[in-house]
Amino acid sequence: MTETGKHPKLSIIIPAKNEAAVIGDVVSSVRGVCKDAEILVVDDGSTDDTAALAEQPGVRVIRHPVSLGNGAAIKAGARAASGDILIMMDGDGQHKAEDIPSLLEKLDEGYDMAIGARDSGSHAGVGRLAANGLYNVFASMISGHRILDLTSGFRAVKAELFRKFLFLLPNGFSYPTTITMAFLRSGFPVTFVAIKADDRVGKSHIRPIRDGFRFLAIIFKIATLAAPLKIVLPISGLFFMSGLSYYAYTYFTMGRFTNMSMLIISASVIIFLIGLISEQITALTFSKS
Repeated sequence: MTETGKHPKLSIIIPAKNEAAVIGDVVSSVRGVCKDAEILVVDDGSTDDTAALAEQPGVRVIRHPVSLGNGAAIKAGARAASGDILIMMDGDGQHKAEDIPSLLEKLDEGYDMAIGARDSGSHAGVGRLAANGLYNVFASMISGHRILDLTSGFRAVKAELFRKFLFLLPNGFSYPTTITMAFLRSGFPVTFVAIKADDRVGKSHIRPIRDGFRFLAIIFKIATLAAPLKIVLPISGLFFMSGLSYYAYTYFTMGRFTNMSMLIISASVIIFLIGLISEQITALTFSKS
């Protein structure tokens, strides 16, 4: 299924930075699959001819005078898009336009977001594969849902719902992490579609160490936002058991209860109450989404 007639209007958002070598082919392939879709290329401060080569008939180019980040480009495209369904895909040639219909079919089945889940051969090296695997496992534990590809930038989503979370999205490469966790916490159904991503053309803009720490920071932030008790409860329990164990030790060795035991146990109660209050605030926040 390559036509958009069975679907609401589509807007395809393609963030691009210094992708002159491939952006023309990416846009042409998208136009060949989704002939009636709105195509927006967001040029994120490119220093080459990316914007000029993207300007094909029926394509709208949004230019950032300086690089603001992949997430900022996605947000700019989402704000400018007029479609009911948003397709996000990279401008580096990794994502295949032929996979778009598979994502749209999942929205037809009732899902609010469908994500292209890359297979093990689609990751740039063993290190990237291992890191993404770690993110997937951690996010699955936090969310209670099986997440197959937390960081994939290839997805189809209902525009109205996506825009509800624009204020949460960071400007960097970790926006897929944030939007996926936010949808799951809000109770919007999310699914994954297996895809095979091609090797990117040109140099990656992701820096593994720097962006790896940022990804983990984003996961932790979303975890505390989406499910505070899942983070706080184990910490509170650890403090409580430590205080109780220290009390037992001092009681049997010195025959008394120490102030340190009381301090540790009190800390565990305070941590638990903070988590409980955070959980209630989170529930109220996402109930409005």
